[in-house]
Amino acid sequence: MKKRILVACGAGIATSTVVCNRVEKLVKDNNVDAEVIQCKIAEVKAKQKGADLIISTTILPTTYEIPAIIATSYITGIAMESLDKKILDALK
Repeated sequence: MKKRILVACGAGIATSTVVCNRVEKLVKDNNVDAEVIQCKIAEVKAKQKGADLIISTTILPTTYEIPAIIATSYITGIAMESLDKKILDALK
């Protein structure tokens, strides 16, 4: 079954593009059938229905109905492998 992943940052442009590319490569390399959707953090609440996971580069302003992972590791370059594992585990 195809997974839907929301990748969000404050403006939906800069950091989410970096994270989006990394997540797309991660799911492809691990044979996970997933659609990665880039958006602004303000849009997540409306888009969470039908999605499986939120990956954010910023502090989440609220709680959501689906799991959410903060992906600052992809921006800093520190502990990226453990973040990869966390994301893959959340999609299982």
